[in-house]
Amino acid sequence: MEKKLSFEQLFAFAQSVFEAMGCSREDARIAAEHLISADMSGVDSHGVARLSGYFRLWEAGRIEAKPNIKVKHETPSTALIDADRALGLVAAPFAMNLAIEKAKIAGTGWVAVRNSNHYGIAGQYAKMALPHDMIGISMTNASALVSPTFSRERMLGTNPIAMAVPTASEPAFVADFATTTASNGKLEILQRKSASTPDGWVQDEQGEITRDPAILKKGGSMLPLGSDREHGSHKGFMLGSMVDILSGVLSGANFGPWVPPFPAYVPMPENQPGQGLGHFFGAIRVDAFESTESFKQRMDLWIRRFREATPVDPDQRVIIPGEPERMAEKDRSMYGIPLNEAVWEDLKQLSERLKINF
Repeated sequence: MEKKLSFEQLFAFAQSVFEAMGCSREDARIAAEHLISADMSGVDSHGVARLSGYFRLWEAGRIEAKPNIKVKHETPSTALIDADRALGLVAAPFAMNLAIEKAKIAGTGWVAVRNSNHYGIAGQYAKMALPHDMIGISMTNASALVSPTFSRERMLGTNPIAMAVPTASEPAFVADFATTTASNGKLEILQRKSASTPDGWVQDEQGEITRDPAILKKGGSMLPLGSDREHGSHKGFMLGSMVDILSGVLSGANFGPWVPPFPAYVPMPENQPGQGLGHFFGAIRVDAFESTESFKQRMDLWIRRFREATPVDPDQRVIIPGEPERMAEKDRSMYGIPLNEAVWEDLKQLSERLKINF
């Protein structure tokens, strides 16, 4: 049976956990805000369900609670950041804010990050550009759970891409998607529910399609967006590769099969060529190209026309990217954030261990 808590309740608890790890109050606030934003958006796989995972990474010495985040190299429009093993939830806002500041000066800002950790949902950072009348871009590589087309070996992460675009009167366009058929978090949710995956999400160790959501623990792997060659998995493979190159190869972070795993109990890959996880952020000032107001009005027109596209089913219109998350946020602001029994018990055990009220 699901239980519900408000944003404020979960935020306060998450902030207390991050402070117990040794984070400054401000970093704990930033991390908690970005973490709980996933739950508010309906992306339960990347919210408080991950909190104990961050704590275990810190216990394992893989997260630095008081990092010295440094700009290692920069030009007027670009920068490379060494996150010093910070929480990705802290390093990512730092980097995106820098991209925005550079865009204010140069028209666009591009920031690569190395030596970081898992940063939650990509869309949250892309949206940071919206109040500045900028287009925001966010992506990150992740631990290797995905087999390229024709492979049995895990080589890529779910490697999400997000883009947020400002509008005039319509809600902003916010695309946030994994470059796999499904995110790893969705497999974790199905495991908690004792449910099976749809066909085409995962394969076993021999490369055969399976519906077992726990197959990753048995040597299996996830599949790129498209599932198989006939349905375009090579395109999902290419998208994931682009994220890996911009986030990992360009920044000096690890990439491909060398990206550190999120579970603290999984051994680190040997002979790592880089440092930590990598992210990549972009901010594009609209008025570096044309009138902001003209662009935003045309974005409104774009959204309205796509929303009015003739549906296959009269009861199901086209959904504009960002709408499901906004609907979830509206609902959860009113009725609370649902937590299933497994997540509830996990947080309860964490609270008892740290002696934090839950």
